[in-house]
Amino acid sequence: MRCPVCGGGFTLAGRTLGCAAGHRFDLARQGYVNLAVGSKSPGDSAGMVAAREAFLGAGHYAGIAAALADLAVPGFVVDVGGGTGYYLAAVLEATGGSGVVVEASAAALKRAARAHPRAAAVGADVWRGLPFADACADLVTTVFAPRGVAEVRRVLRPGGRWIVVTPLPDHLEQVRAPLGMVGVEERKAERLHADLAGFEVDEEREVRFARAFSRDDLRALVLMGPSAHHVDQGALDERLAGTAEATDVTVAVRLTVATRPTPGDQGFDPADQGLGDGSNP
Repeated sequence: MRCPVCGGGFTLAGRTLGCAAGHRFDLARQGYVNLAVGSKSPGDSAGMVAAREAFLGAGHYAGIAAALADLAVPGFVVDVGGGTGYYLAAVLEATGGSGVVVEASAAALKRAARAHPRAAAVGADVWRGLPFADACADLVTTVFAPRGVAEVRRVLRPGGRWIVVTPLPDHLEQVRAPLGMVGVEERKAERLHADLAGFEVDEEREVRFARAFSRDDLRALVLMGPSAHHVDQGALDERLAGTAEATDVTVAVRLTVATRPTPGDQGFDPADQGLGDGSNP
């Protein structure tokens, strides 16, 4: 890890991270550290995080987590926008590696800090910079989260893997419009491939399955993501009252696996290598 203020390396003394320049960051009682210096983004609210934990805890996206773990590589993992640590826990359990959830929401970090014995949780904003040394990560995962391509490329070692999970057009198609949810962006795949122009795309895997969602599941689904900012909860409850006790819903996502080129590979840019101090994150 590195200091978000000066870029210097950290040492841990008791429950305080500090750099040689004197910048200090205390670990929260729940076990995470907030390094989101200057960020104006509070991240998801406590209510959104609670809804997400309930929904994921019911196993509705277990198929996505399993596919992600199957494509993962061992080593140090940086889960960008990792929320409660649900997906990172699946990856670490499968690979035996260690990793960190990077997340802006303090409510999510409290849960992510206890998601897995080999997982840590760090508050940071990918758009303002990731508090990690150059080329320190063997794997970066981004599941339904902002990508921050430049920072991902910087912290990922040459030859390291980046797995991005994005929704397909038919993801949640049975309930998006009836519940007033945010739609899947058009040209989403095109934008992703533009972001990955400096990487080698190795594989694209589609995961599609059906799940029966109860009314409580649907409520949590709406309130755990960006739709929570656009839907009135009273109106949502009225819409849910008109649904069946259980609704069959399509879960459909694409997992895109990309590799950062190594020296000697076509497309490798020495200027993008980064300084790298050789220290462990």
